[in-house]
Amino acid sequence: MKVVMIGAGYVGLVSGTCFAEFGADVTCIDVVEQKITALEAGEIPIYEPGLDQLVKKNIDAGRLRFSSQLDRHVSDADIVFIAVGTPTRRGDGHADLSYVYEAAKKIGKYLSGYTVVVNKSTVPVGTARQVSRIISDQNPTADYSVASNPEFLREGAAISDFMHPDRVVLGVEDDRAEQLLRELYRPINLIEAPILVTNWESAELTKYAANAFLATKISFINEIANLCEAVGADVHSVAKGMGLDGRIGKKFLHPGPGYGGSCFPKDTLALIRIAQENDVPSRIVESVIEVNAAQKARMVKKIRTALGDVSGKVIAVLGLTFKPETDDMRDSPALSILPPLLDKGAIIRAHDPQGMPEAKQELPDSVDYTDNVAAAVANADAVVMMTEWNEYRNLNLHELKSQMRGDVFVDLRNIYERNIVEEAGFNYSAVGR
Repeated sequence: MKVVMIGAGYVGLVSGTCFAEFGADVTCIDVVEQKITALEAGEIPIYEPGLDQLVKKNIDAGRLRFSSQLDRHVSDADIVFIAVGTPTRRGDGHADLSYVYEAAKKIGKYLSGYTVVVNKSTVPVGTARQVSRIISDQNPTADYSVASNPEFLREGAAISDFMHPDRVVLGVEDDRAEQLLRELYRPINLIEAPILVTNWESAELTKYAANAFLATKISFINEIANLCEAVGADVHSVAKGMGLDGRIGKKFLHPGPGYGGSCFPKDTLALIRIAQENDVPSRIVESVIEVNAAQKARMVKKIRTALGDVSGKVIAVLGLTFKPETDDMRDSPALSILPPLLDKGAIIRAHDPQGMPEAKQELPDSVDYTDNVAAAVANADAVVMMTEWNEYRNLNLHELKSQMRGDVFVDLRNIYERNIVEEAGFNYSAVGR
């Protein structure tokens, strides 16, 4: 089966590589020539554990290739995926569909023989119908179907999520499209991963609804964490007590500085806009966004309270990405927390295992980046745990303290126990504990 993946970004590259691993003949297409050249040379533009080896394996096997020439590959394809970015549109919060629609126009020009065109990008309800209309306008005689197949990939665990999904959602309007997509996903079905077949609109909304619900769990536990601080409870105990209830589950009940990344911020906002366009209240999701923004501001206050006057104080920040095992800085809490501290005169010295190149593009130039933890904490007044990378989970706290000038340890991810940190001589602050 010949598959074309339009877009060699995070979703397109991971999905295309995994389809190739399943045995499909895959071409990933991107308009950025430098990206294609780098990929052909085995250089991966994102950090995702295991992806570089899987790309090389399938290139060597002849199942995976890269190109900037859409025309000659689309005409040969059985299935064409649209996996381009849908960022938040400036000014109104809607998802920007310009890349999706441009891809649909180009696909329409070059379709030959029966082809399934699949929206892999996260798109608002109604996008599949628009894509179908655009293709028909470009090529009235084209033999094609449109489908919606949202991705549910977690950065840092994307390959595992693709290979062993909780479910595959197929939004289709005809049997031919369903049969072809079922065949493509047959290796997943062999491990009895459920395939949910529904209509376009339901598939499109499922992705937004799922992400909004997960974001809700995060904002909820952050509000409970703040209450725990006020009444003397321990949010870890509360979260465990909640999570053991099978109706609730333990996942996404980890308090911290708020959610970030490429999905939750833009998808919650897009869902609100979809609801508004259809005159449906979305007060819960609106509150989730407000709580998340307030949580990040609260973390600034927590750091300032622990340090007192931050002017001239050296703060060692460990972790910058929105989560571990990724280099993604999009909507990372660090982007909201560090600038206000800098504005108050703090000196920020930061380390991140993978995110520093991207952070340098997003954070103020005054941030100082170090090659290792020891250099970050040297003569620092405080250390702030921003991202829970594994290499930060078992630091020699006594040695860390001896290298510092101050004694403040602000753990925004609650990865350490208070007694252990305080025994090392620190003044410890956490979230909800």
